Amino acid sequence: MSVYFRPVVRFDSPRPDDALDLAGGPGWFAQAVRYSREAPTRSVSVSEIPEDWRTRLSAPRAAIAGMVLDSPRIMGILNVTPDSFSDGGSHQSAAKAVQRARRMVSMGAHIIDVGGESTRPGALPVPNEAEIARIEPVITALSRELATPISIDTRKSAVADAAVTAGAALVNDVSGFTYDPMLAHYCRDRGLPVCVMHARGDPETMQQDPRYDDVLLDVYDFLAAQVAMLEEMGIPRARIIVDPGIGFGKTIDHNLTLLRDVALFHGLGCPVLVGASRKGFIGKISGVETSAERVSGSVAVAQAVAAQGVQIVRVHDVSATAQALAMWRAISRGSFP
Repeated sequence: MSVYFRPVVRFDSPRPDDALDLAGGPGWFAQAVRYSREAPTRSVSVSEIPEDWRTRLSAPRAAIAGMVLDSPRIMGILNVTPDSFSDGGSHQSAAKAVQRARRMVSMGAHIIDVGGESTRPGALPVPNEAEIARIEPVITALSRELATPISIDTRKSAVADAAVTAGAALVNDVSGFTYDPMLAHYCRDRGLPVCVMHARGDPETMQQDPRYDDVLLDVYDFLAAQVAMLEEMGIPRARIIVDPGIGFGKTIDHNLTLLRDVALFHGLGCPVLVGASRKGFIGKISGVETSAERVSGSVAVAQAVAAQGVQIVRVHDVSATAQALAMWRAISRGSFP
């Protein structure tokens, strides 16, 4: 029988003597929620968590792409596509993209994620040549102007190669390394850190009645299997980020379950990334139609997952997110700086 343990994350004091650090960061836990497909969910003390889970939950996360993960880091989204759901067409030229990236870094972004293929619901695949033509000049210009690390948001090894040659330092694959069988081999051979995301189906079809036996445990099992596969190939766990894939083949209820219980994914022993910025479920819950008006809802999600120890939030609105996280850190610690 498989069992899973979600740490009940806290940042306040007093801290019990038997509490464990969460992923080597400022958070801690002295209790967990135990899940099983065959038994009711229940609360357990830290002493009831098996040693392998305790180790993965508490072990410090190594720096990735130069980012020390001792507090939430912000990944700024830079889409250089004509059709992305939020900012398609806004940053297609290298000059505009560099201007936008420079502004995001000045507002608090720790890494810039460049994407040349829209993965919004209903989006069609983009040929390699077109995707490379979009991202290559932008990443080349960014790497010359900024010291901030750059990640490439792609499912394709050919695009990743062009991006890394241009200066990208991390590969962020929304397919979880299921789309292009050569991409994982490429990342291993180049010694690259990676982000493996869960998605049900491809962008064209993923929102057509997605179903799960148990969305939380199903997503966890997928990510656990992909992390194990990457490790067996030669990519160490210390270079792997996991992402539950909010909005990728999920209903509103699926998204809310994953966000509410996202601390479960610390059990994979990897940094956790959440990208919910401006997504449609925020608009449906809040009654806001256009993506640009979903800033407040997006910031609320980022703050909620940071309170569960998530190490990286992927956002469009860097300044608002950075302000909210700065206030959350100060309040949770009861001090500044």
